[in-house]
Amino acid sequence: MNANQLRTLFLNYFRTRDHAIIGSASLIPEGDPSVLFTTAGMHPLAPFLLGEPHPAGRRLASCQKCLRTNDILEVGDATHLTFFEMLGNWSLGDYWKQTSIRYSYDFLTNHLGLEADRLYVTCFEGDEIAPRDEEAAAIWRDIGIPEQRIFFLPKADNWWGPAGATGPCGPDTEIFYDTNPNGPSAETPATNGQRFVEVWNNVFMQYDQQANGHMGRLATRNVDTGLGLERTLAIVQGVTSPYETELFLPLVDAIQTLATTSDAFAVRVIADHARAATFVLGEGIQPGNVDQPYVARRLIRRAIRYGWTIGISAPFLAQLADVVIHMFADVYPELEAQGAQIAAALDEEESRFQRTLARGERATNTLLVDAQTAGQRALAGQEAFHLYETYGFPLELTQELAAQKGLTVDAEGFQQAFAAHQEASKQGAAERFRGGLVERRPETIRLHTATHLLHAALRQVLGTHVEQRGSNITPERLRFDFSHSAKLSDDELRQVQDLVNAQIALDTPVVWQEMSVDAAKAEGAIGLFEERYGDRVKVYTIDGFSKEICGGPHVTHTGELGHFRITKEQAVGAGVRRIRAVLA
Repeated sequence: MNANQLRTLFLNYFRTRDHAIIGSASLIPEGDPSVLFTTAGMHPLAPFLLGEPHPAGRRLASCQKCLRTNDILEVGDATHLTFFEMLGNWSLGDYWKQTSIRYSYDFLTNHLGLEADRLYVTCFEGDEIAPRDEEAAAIWRDIGIPEQRIFFLPKADNWWGPAGATGPCGPDTEIFYDTNPNGPSAETPATNGQRFVEVWNNVFMQYDQQANGHMGRLATRNVDTGLGLERTLAIVQGVTSPYETELFLPLVDAIQTLATTSDAFAVRVIADHARAATFVLGEGIQPGNVDQPYVARRLIRRAIRYGWTIGISAPFLAQLADVVIHMFADVYPELEAQGAQIAAALDEEESRFQRTLARGERATNTLLVDAQTAGQRALAGQEAFHLYETYGFPLELTQELAAQKGLTVDAEGFQQAFAAHQEASKQGAAERFRGGLVERRPETIRLHTATHLLHAALRQVLGTHVEQRGSNITPERLRFDFSHSAKLSDDELRQVQDLVNAQIALDTPVVWQEMSVDAAKAEGAIGLFEERYGDRVKVYTIDGFSKEICGGPHVTHTGELGHFRITKEQAVGAGVRRIRAVLA
């Protein structure tokens, strides 16, 4: 079975069980301040998990492209990935644990052909907030999983969410596949994560973590499941790593052709990061210094650094991006459409990084000369980390230059500085994304509606070539990225702002109607995100001004927005501009 067959088998399985198949949403979450990227299939569905009716119904399934960078330093081993595809099915207030668990077991055993006696499961052990999940365990026993292959684990292992400080959450039951059935009988999924590979996670969302600390109940009980395509494919094909499947082999072959030495870890880093960067750039993101652009830059530069370790010195990432695009063009046609822009961005970033490294080498030599003059035998770890943080200068290159001058580098001090930086970054990220998944505060709802007015105003002032390229909303402000090649003049910004405020002054009703995608387009609705909703979509209309496909929620009248003010306009990449604005 290949990857395309696995995707098709999964979606067809749920289609025949009355699930509407929805397309993959963008990697860039729309109006969600809690994450930089879509990290799970449920992110685009957050409004519906919180109670909004979904146009496609109460049973859904999809294959969602996702990106997670929390384990980026682990990438290079046989299992960790940044970009991946998540197969998932959802029940929005429809079926519950019994049906969900039986679907998963049936698909794995009767349709994928996995041996039932190699499946292990874990359930939530309970705490002061939620009880021990005996219901899920009883279902597993009834299916035929024996007691010795059912384990109860704490919240750290068997509870999902919320994604930030607030939002939907609940206990889960996870399904593991034993890759070494002849291994020690005392080992369990909790003690050996290499042997027992998690293949499916069934989350039973029934709680709502609120900002005041209270754990409330959701209006409806929802099921959210995720089956990782890459690791499942590896299991089905009988290989030990996703890197041994056709989802990576063409990339691995291309990298090895370019390399002059062999290093499996470096090849895997490059393959993963080239694949992930191609998908990020395919969303219209350009490498930069903050948020999604920074992640793109980090992926690209880490791939370049590991390229050096295996002898790749000339620019090579655009060549690898072509391989990625060819591999995925049928499934994600947006990659092919953005092919030229992806290649240009990679070439520019490789050139930029070479210039940065040249400056870093000069700075390194200065520090080394200063150390020699002071009679030191080693460069301090903090100084080596400063070179890494400022110039992306790898520790290995610093050590090499130091050795040429008869010096060493305090590698332990470097690692300590690096660990301190990571911890500070984690704390900063926790504060940056403290709002939780899709906050439904009045402030964020108002700003969400304001993005529709802003989008329409930009198209009136600049032209209909303007299309949304991403948005981010916090309770304090909105950020809106759009396609446009030139800096907006003061007069253009004033026109856009005045148009928005004029619509607010009219206090126009904001109404929505459910219809087919074709009907929405026939009515002139902007359909930037219609692929995530399936055949039926919600169209929000502000009469005479804006008509846009969107999941909501929105205010009922534009007059609720107050006064709209643009605070900043800037470039964020080739052909992409960004506006920040507030409501008062």
